[in-house]
Amino acid sequence: MRKPTKAVRTGQYVALALYLIFLGFPLLWLLSISLKTPRELASINPHLIPHHFQWSNYSDAFDAQGLLRSAGNSTIVALGSMVLTIVVAFPAAYALGRFKTRLRPIATGWILVSQLFPVILIVIPLFMILRSIHLLNSLFGLVLVYLVWTLPFALWMLRGYVAALPRDLEEAAAVDGAGRLRTLVSIVLPLLRPGLVATAMFAFISAWNEFFFALVLLKNDNVRTLPLTLAHFVGAEGQVSLGPLAAGSVMATVPSLLVFAVLQRRLTSGLLAGAVKG
Repeated sequence: MRKPTKAVRTGQYVALALYLIFLGFPLLWLLSISLKTPRELASINPHLIPHHFQWSNYSDAFDAQGLLRSAGNSTIVALGSMVLTIVVAFPAAYALGRFKTRLRPIATGWILVSQLFPVILIVIPLFMILRSIHLLNSLFGLVLVYLVWTLPFALWMLRGYVAALPRDLEEAAAVDGAGRLRTLVSIVLPLLRPGLVATAMFAFISAWNEFFFALVLLKNDNVRTLPLTLAHFVGAEGQVSLGPLAAGSVMATVPSLLVFAVLQRRLTSGLLAGAVKG
């Protein structure tokens, strides 16, 4: 196979740089808004770099709406939803990917159909169910809702990873005397690490950014999540505290970036290389 020429590689790097700028520009613009004064925000000729840095926007964001408490609530909900999604999705995805039964096509079809339901159709039944079991206005109830909402897509993701695993590994473990549970824990689970990490990131970010379910199911201020708190920067008459809102939004993106930075190292390919030796 011929190696790409220097011109081709230069073009690839330029395209990658432009793509990164395209992805990162909204975050840079948000950071710029969070540091601008109200006069600069009202200007008809905005600039990316503020003329005067308004650091008080960050302190105002913390003091005005209880942002730190809401960030703690969102962290609890997102981490709880992520852990429960992995715990439930992993064995279910393994069963869908390995066991050929009559129920598998039905289960697979239901997973796909469930993704077609609009949120508005299920929010009222969920509200009534949580009220009947006394989990309304609670973080645990919201975690259960996010689990139900995230699980179908998580199952579909992990099912593809399970189907890609060679059966030779499990058959070799069975020949050595390992049972199904031992094979699942010692062989399958380590090899599914990239899929589990990707699913965990999806569950965390979905729960961290979700707004509609939290708006309907949470009414008390002490259990408000971060998206609800950011929405309170918009006044009753539509007036927006744009600087503090942008500052709060910047701080709201930091946990997601940290989670991605910690987990992205495990999103590597080639973990199966050399696992099966001829």
